[in-house]
Amino acid sequence: MQRLYDFLRRHPTGVDAFWAVVLLMVAFVGLASGPDGAGSEPSAAAVVVSVLLSLAVALRRKWPEKMLLLTAAVGVGQLAADVSVLPADFAMLVLIYTVAAEGASWARRFALVGGLCAAPISQIAWPNQYSGVWGNILIAGFTMVPFALAWTLGDSIRTRRAYFAQLEERATRLEQEREAQAKVAVAAERARIARELHDVVAHNVSVMVVQADGAAYVMDTAPDQARKALETISGTGRQALAEMRRLLGVLRTGEQQESGEYVPQPDVQQIDELVEQVRGSGLTVDFRVEGTPRPLPSGVELTAYRIVQEALTNTRKHGGDNAGASVRIVYFDDGLGLLVEDDGKGAPHELYEDGGTDGRGHGLIGMRERVGMVGGTLDAGPRPGGGFRISALLPLKPAH
Repeated sequence: MQRLYDFLRRHPTGVDAFWAVVLLMVAFVGLASGPDGAGSEPSAAAVVVSVLLSLAVALRRKWPEKMLLLTAAVGVGQLAADVSVLPADFAMLVLIYTVAAEGASWARRFALVGGLCAAPISQIAWPNQYSGVWGNILIAGFTMVPFALAWTLGDSIRTRRAYFAQLEERATRLEQEREAQAKVAVAAERARIARELHDVVAHNVSVMVVQADGAAYVMDTAPDQARKALETISGTGRQALAEMRRLLGVLRTGEQQESGEYVPQPDVQQIDELVEQVRGSGLTVDFRVEGTPRPLPSGVELTAYRIVQEALTNTRKHGGDNAGASVRIVYFDDGLGLLVEDDGKGAPHELYEDGGTDGRGHGLIGMRERVGMVGGTLDAGPRPGGGFRISALLPLKPAH
């Protein structure tokens, strides 16, 4: 049944042609019967009118405006030839409905006016002999109703189709907006991964460079220290590779990732290990935790870790040979506080003022973006007594 329905929808002209043949057969039966039911020879004009009106029905959806004009011309010719009302005149109702549903605006107005005028004109041309003047007027009024209903039904169908077309367009637009939002989300995720890569590479490479310089310096005088420095370089390199595999694995599509291949996201508990690693590279770090440690949202955990990592990396890069740093983590009731300070030379001014204009300063830009993503605040700048200070407050929200 569904296949038949789909076939009929794909061939509307064929369906209309079938009903046009049915209408023509009914018209010929009516012409052969005659007005009083007795058989008689139909006039040539009546046959032509019936054929042309049936043709208009067959092509009504292919050329609705043209078929409306043809129907109107046939009606005028029917009046001129004095051919009384025929069964084929039912085609006028069909054309009025079709034009109201699918035709142009001028055609819809023409169909409405023409349909309402057709009934009175027909009654004037061929009045009922057994009814008086008022009876004919009443009959004309009643015969106007089908024309008005046909036009109203067609106009309702047109409105309904326009409504569904608007819904489809709206659904398509919403789908396009969802695709655009998905693309924005992908871009944001790639930007986050870029920041992650920057933090990982900058921190671990900085440790490796410091250890390599130290190993080269004591290679001859203290081979045990050089060996320990090389082991630190090896371990740091492996850690950097593991984190980079995890981050770059997010960018791979269509591949099955093995869970054991990537390390989990770092959290606040791993800051202690980070500090020990930095101390092993030769930087003195005072680490303190105040308040009661408790589970935090994953975004806050990662943000806190990356801020401390970037701050200590900047201390090694810009603090000087004898610089020392302090890391303080404070658990508040409604937030997590971070304070990282050093007593070194401090970073150049362009690195912390609006992210810098020389293309550097990406670490502080990443810090601000990370803190902003969790709704926190960040203050970074030189200390009054020398060195550099980074302070951040991250609000705590229930972790899901």
